Amino acid sequence: MSTPTIIGTETEFGISVKNAREQDPIAASTLVVNAYRSRNIPTISWDYAQESPLMDARGFIDESQKPIVEEDTYSVVNDILVNGGRYYVDHAHPEYCTPECSNARDLVKYEKAGELILDLSRLAAEQLLLDNQEIIIYKNNTDYKGHSYGSHENYLMSRKIDFSDIVDGLTPFIVTRQIIAGSGKVGAENGADEADFQISQRADFFEKEVGLSTMVERPIINTRDEPHADSTRYRRLHVIVGDSNMSEFTIYLKVGITAIVLQLIEKRVVRDQFALNEPVAAIKSISRDLMCNQKIELKDGRNLTAIEIQRAYFNLAQKHLSDDERTPIVDDVMQKWDFVLNRLQKDPMSLGRHLDWIIKKKLIDAYIARHGFKWTDPQVRMLDLQYHDLRPDKGLYLRLQKNGHVERILTHEEVVHAIQHPPLDTRAYFRGTCLRRFPSHIHSVSWNSIIFNGSSGFEKIMMERPHFGTQEIIGEMLNNCTVDELVNQIRDDCK
Repeated sequence: MSTPTIIGTETEFGISVKNAREQDPIAASTLVVNAYRSRNIPTISWDYAQESPLMDARGFIDESQKPIVEEDTYSVVNDILVNGGRYYVDHAHPEYCTPECSNARDLVKYEKAGELILDLSRLAAEQLLLDNQEIIIYKNNTDYKGHSYGSHENYLMSRKIDFSDIVDGLTPFIVTRQIIAGSGKVGAENGADEADFQISQRADFFEKEVGLSTMVERPIINTRDEPHADSTRYRRLHVIVGDSNMSEFTIYLKVGITAIVLQLIEKRVVRDQFALNEPVAAIKSISRDLMCNQKIELKDGRNLTAIEIQRAYFNLAQKHLSDDERTPIVDDVMQKWDFVLNRLQKDPMSLGRHLDWIIKKKLIDAYIARHGFKWTDPQVRMLDLQYHDLRPDKGLYLRLQKNGHVERILTHEEVVHAIQHPPLDTRAYFRGTCLRRFPSHIHSVSWNSIIFNGSSGFEKIMMERPHFGTQEIIGEMLNNCTVDELVNQIRDDCK
């Protein structure tokens, strides 16, 4: 049995202020995040004591990756959310982290709740600006000035699996996954080969196969070893190679199929049988292959398309997932994975309701045909950017969604509910419920701990098991205990 699924995402958003005399993204991000402090909850700080961003999964600490700006600089613009997530300023971006989720559908719900939180923040922050100014927030990955910002995924894995086995098994999948998970991009950046349009926003920015950095010389496989859980049992695989997605369908498939492949790696049925000859070159060439039929050379001499490699992973999942692992959501992900691969094989453009890059491509094609623009015209690039705009009346994807032109996974009511309520079946339930019930008795929070301030002083409760702290396990206790009773009862269970 593989490690039960725990998934989370971290999204950095692009930001600008219309009609500002000069752009200051740090000030704008700070304004937006602070504007969301509408809860009647006192300021609760983030506990950085459990964080170790310089620890490398290959077994050493990489001091060369130490950030120029210390984390504490941003602690004053840091909101720990009652839905179990986190909302803060990361350098020049507002960043939203989902709570821990146990399945792909919940992950979509909480990521989309983050979009609504950003838009609510925008509306509140604009009340403090001049009348002619407006904040624009984009869920994308580039400012078209050579800077790329991330959409990171996190997956719980067993510590028993050698990291080299993860690299071998995951690299070909991640490189080819973009044909499903790409958000689409006009043009090229970072010195990569020119393109009118490509599948992935991030592909041009990856320069090496494996490494710790997330900002320079970005690696396809990131080695950060910061589990936010019991480090003797778990690792948190930090995936930095994906695009920020608007499509619910795309997010659902992206994280759903990745979680499945990681289970296959833990089962040791995926090793190095799909190893690519040149992964860094392949991630860029696949991004430019809009028909998805280009052959990629494998180390064993085979030449396969991205679709064929994805199909091979799918076939292994069909064969090796156990009945217990084939939950209704996993079965649904598998059916959609199969459907998308079949459509990509026959005609990628037939997925114009499903996948971000194809939805965007069809929009831009129609715009160019109607107005006679060229791909290099600035109006076309602005259309690309507007696809990711979080303003409901301006964002192109959101307008398509409102008019029923894209496939959905969720209802709007589910997303709104997720703003204020944590998942019920992970430790995020404990964190979010404690923030709601005992705000004045909480000093600080991290992903795997809460420091309570009760009658006997400060008490740190560790939450090293992401599957503990669920409604089923501690819901009754949370509803009936005082904070002192809660700390006394749960201390031993959380060790």
